[in-house]
Amino acid sequence: MDLSNLKPAKGSTRKQKRLGRGVGSGYGGHSSTKGNKGQKSRSGASIPDWFEGGQMPLQRRIPKYGFTNPFRKEYRAVNISRLQELVTSGTLDASSAITPEILGGVGLLGKNDLVKILGSGSIDVAVDITAHAFSVSAKEKIEAAGGKVTITQ
Repeated sequence: MDLSNLKPAKGSTRKQKRLGRGVGSGYGGHSSTKGNKGQKSRSGASIPDWFEGGQMPLQRRIPKYGFTNPFRKEYRAVNISRLQELVTSGTLDASSAITPEILGGVGLLGKNDLVKILGSGSIDVAVDITAHAFSVSAKEKIEAAGGKVTITQ
C-alpha cells in the first residue's frame, strides 16, 4: 500500500454533483441544473424567505394598531395554594419571613422578577410574607390565617 492507493472509508463520503462540467456529465449544459433564467439562476442568488419579489411585503400591508406601554410592570404570579404546598412539604419555613429572594431560591422566580401573591386556594399556616404586590383576596386569606403581609418596592 502507498499514497496512490488511499481511498476514503466505505460509506464515509457522498457523490458530489459536479456542476458545469460539460453536457456529458449530466449536470452541464447552459443552465447547470438551475433551470432557465430568473433571479435564482444567477450566481450569488440568495433571496430571503420573506421576500415577495418586490410586491409590498406582508408586514407593511397589514395596518399597525395598539400601544405598548414602555413602563409596564410584569409580575410573576404565585398562588397561596402553592405557598401552602411548599410550607407543608418543608421546602419553605413558615417560622421565618418569606421573601422574593427565598421564592427565587425555591425556583418560583427569576433573579429580577417581580412577584404578586394571588388568592387562589387556601392557606392555614401563619406566614410572614414579603412581595411586590398582593391581590385583595390573598391579603385577606393570609391575615385571616394569622400571617403578616409586607409590600416591598
